[in-house]
Amino acid sequence: MTVYVIADIKVTDVSWIPEYAQAVLDIVHKHGGRYLARSANVKTLEGKPLDTTLIAILQFPSEEAVQAFASDPAYAPYAKMRKEGSDSRFQLVDDTDAAGTIPYLRKG
Repeated sequence: MTVYVIADIKVTDVSWIPEYAQAVLDIVHKHGGRYLARSANVKTLEGKPLDTTLIAILQFPSEEAVQAFASDPAYAPYAKMRKEGSDSRFQLVDDTDAAGTIPYLRKG
């Protein structure tokens, strides 16, 4: 089942970003993932704006692939850099429809 990771990040120190951006792409691909977006162009359309300065949306073939990515020893130093230079929240969502009314998504 396809899953998505939504990374909501408030950068507090930009020094980690160039190295992280270059190295983590290969680690994501190693685990079958791909970026759908990695953007600093964040605009609030509705509701109270958050302090978000960067959002990344990644697609993986399964939750197990995400767990393998997150626990990969090659990712550990980059995760540490990100955590030290930002306030981050990563959320995992699947490709289902909670209401069950969208015909091309499974009811979830």
